[in-house]
Amino acid sequence: MAISIEWQDRFDCKGGSVARTTDARERAIETAEQLFRVQGYAATGLNQIIEESGAPKGSFYFHFPGGKRELAAEVLAGYRAKTSAGFRMLAEKAAGDSNRFVRALVKTTAEGMKASDWAAGCVAQVLAQELAPGDAEMSDALASLFDEWVEIAAAAIGPLADRRSARARALALVAALEGARTLARTLRSVAPFDAVARQFVTVQSA
Repeated sequence: MAISIEWQDRFDCKGGSVARTTDARERAIETAEQLFRVQGYAATGLNQIIEESGAPKGSFYFHFPGGKRELAAEVLAGYRAKTSAGFRMLAEKAAGDSNRFVRALVKTTAEGMKASDWAAGCVAQVLAQELAPGDAEMSDALASLFDEWVEIAAAAIGPLADRRSARARALALVAALEGARTLARTLRSVAPFDAVARQFVTVQSA
């Protein structure tokens, strides 16, 4: 699946192996993330998550008494940690070179989708489309995640003296990448990502 290439393997923020006592919980979260990204939230049932994760049913409800909705919140929290760590690492490697950051971010996202054979989308995008704005708590969590991405990107692509302009550009970049995911999934091509990179690198160079 894409997440192993897109963020998790490159920007592992877990800091080591998962303890045995939390193994069933972590497997359930990882399995749900993959299924949500490929199938969507509504189309993924608890029985499928339990079966594919290999977690005992009793153990699942011990860890997630709130069921699928609670699990989705945990999936989003884990996804935020991985992706935000990835954004920060790319920003650090870019070392103030905004074009380098844009190219690296776009490339990482594109390669992740391509590696999944275009099947795996962004779990935040999936949950936003299916649960927001009706679920206020989830909507707030999603807004906070996207805001964190934008803030990290703004610091990487814009001058500190013009934070408003940098944030607006970063918001446009994040929005463009989320749209590129949808187009890439249907076109089965990295072309939408290439277009985003060209556009934002050109803006940066102007």
